[in-house]
Amino acid sequence: MCKLFIEADPTLWESSTRSLRINDMVTSIRLENYFWCVLTEVARRDEMNVPQMVSRLYAEALDAGHDIHNFTSFLRVCAMRYLRLQLAGEIPRRSDIPIRSLDVNSILDRERRTA
Repeated sequence: MCKLFIEADPTLWESSTRSLRINDMVTSIRLENYFWCVLTEVARRDEMNVPQMVSRLYAEALDAGHDIHNFTSFLRVCAMRYLRLQLAGEIPRRSDIPIRSLDVNSILDRERRTA
């Protein structure tokens, strides 16, 4: 089992920092490269780049009343949930289908029932 993970490309777990502008403020976010890859895929699905998507996630999380003092962890969880929801068949694997076109309320309801 471990060989599957240990012998993967080590650049996947190396971290990289990106400077982004969120709410007219420049900030840096450090994530493992694998998370940046997943977030890039999510952003592309809705015709955004990563800085646009991250800024939007931040604004919408604040609007929803979330305390996101650990925003980097929030982004990691977003990436993992995206992959988990794909495996569960809730998000199509076809990357040309935008996330915004999905019935989010139904997906969240089904997810809550199986938790």
